[in-house]
Amino acid sequence: MINVTRSSMPEFEEYCEEIRDLWDSHWLTNMGIKHKEFQEKLERILGIPHVSLYTNGHLALEAIWECLNFPSGSEVITTPFTFCSTIHAFVRKGLVPVFCDINPNTYCIDVNKIEDLITDKTVAICPVHVYGNICDVETIDAIAKKYNLKVVYDSAHAFNVEYKNISTACFGDFSMFSFHATKVFNTIEGGAVCFRKDDYVSILNDLKNFGIHGPESTMYIGGNAKMNEFQAAMGICNLRHLEKEIEKRGRIVELYKENLKNIDGIKFCPVQDNVKPNYAYLPVLFDNFKKTRDEIFDELKAEGITARKYFYPLVNNMDCYKDFRTSGGEKTPIAKYIADRILTLPLYSDLTFDDVNRICKIILK
Repeated sequence: MINVTRSSMPEFEEYCEEIRDLWDSHWLTNMGIKHKEFQEKLERILGIPHVSLYTNGHLALEAIWECLNFPSGSEVITTPFTFCSTIHAFVRKGLVPVFCDINPNTYCIDVNKIEDLITDKTVAICPVHVYGNICDVETIDAIAKKYNLKVVYDSAHAFNVEYKNISTACFGDFSMFSFHATKVFNTIEGGAVCFRKDDYVSILNDLKNFGIHGPESTMYIGGNAKMNEFQAAMGICNLRHLEKEIEKRGRIVELYKENLKNIDGIKFCPVQDNVKPNYAYLPVLFDNFKKTRDEIFDELKAEGITARKYFYPLVNNMDCYKDFRTSGGEKTPIAKYIADRILTLPLYSDLTFDDVNRICKIILK
């Protein structure tokens, strides 16, 4: 059985050593020593003044939107080609999604179509660095400044990716990372909000810790979304091996591309200029190939290989979003075209070359 992904983990003994002192302190949560150490390491590595850690990426996203406190009914321009969490996070805060079509090469939001969607209700843009491909951050920044909009990046796929030597943590007003077990870098579950403004530190802490400021002081009606010490310890361990893990993934991607190059109907994402990649996913577009994406998915499954139709269906085709004005795949035709043909193939650092060759042979036969 070959799964579409497999979590990277440190050696068992390394993790046990990292958590050993928790048995001395019995401090397991509530932003203890591991939490603070992990936060400081991320701020240094990512080159961002502030990182706020969360128990998962979705609650990190929700915290951003609650922090911004936009009036109910305000509109957010976003992409339908993403995991539903991106949209759920702000809709659950009373905001309205306005779906913009995508760039056919990067699968990120099409910056040439954003301005036509702006109305007097628009308050923000929520782009997604899809598969680790970087959005056109410079154009998005210019549009946001022109119309006085906030920019919240869903960077769930883009940890350790850099554009012109700048981390994705540094783009927009906020950038959210997911540290879910399926990601390039994981803390078992987990997430982070990255930002520059000192003003947001207190409110983001309030949102994840009940608004408690002290033993007898609760200043905000917050929730509970703190990263615990075991998650932080896993993050500390995995950071030590991150570059090596990404290097392994890169070699696997190159082998896939070598096996499947120059095949009619098979397309890979173009390599982006000035981008340091993380090889988060291997999306393959089956466009007028001899078999459909769904047929290839089924044939791989029959051989014990799990690929993923990622992202399918589009968020704007999901039942829960059918009543919004820009819903329906026909309103975002490029996104629909891609969603109907894309397949992410198995990719993880210890996937063997033999398995990659086997997967490619099944596709090519």
